[in-house]
Amino acid sequence: MNFTPGGLEGLVVVEPRVFRDDRGFFFEPYHAPRYRAAGIDLEFQQDNHSFSTRGVLRGLHFQTSPGQAKLVRCARGKIWDVAVDIRPGSATFGKWWGMELDSESHRQLFIPIGFAHGFCVLSEEAEVMYKCSSPYDPATESGISWCDPDIAVAWPITDPVVSARDTNAPSFRQFRESSGV
Repeated sequence: MNFTPGGLEGLVVVEPRVFRDDRGFFFEPYHAPRYRAAGIDLEFQQDNHSFSTRGVLRGLHFQTSPGQAKLVRCARGKIWDVAVDIRPGSATFGKWWGMELDSESHRQLFIPIGFAHGFCVLSEEAEVMYKCSSPYDPATESGISWCDPDIAVAWPITDPVVSARDTNAPSFRQFRESSGV
């Protein structure tokens, strides 16, 4: 596995070694000792799996307490995956970074606690799987508007299909005011 820094401090792009032959492929999406050696020393508590169709946009989501680190991969199809730094005091607070994740390269993105996360589907269908460092807790779930002009994520789709929750998510300014940042 290769571990390289993502575009914001704390993000890590993981490129697993994929063994391909005429039968298909094999790879290890997670190997705890290798992740620990690369500085990702977490005991993941939950696995999530979502299915979406072209143009669906999910995000920008996060949990407030205890927070939730994620290891994201696209098991089928292709997505544009985005992380937004919401760590108070961070030099990149309010900045975003994105990358394509797909079922050909099998790259993954590690997103530590302190980031909002979202993705949009670029292929006809996509299945996204991610490990989480803490269980989902509806009492601490939160989000920021996917189309907030203060963050200005350059989503590579137009007219996304968005849930009511994500349509009504607070602005980045509202998030800062409510969290005292």
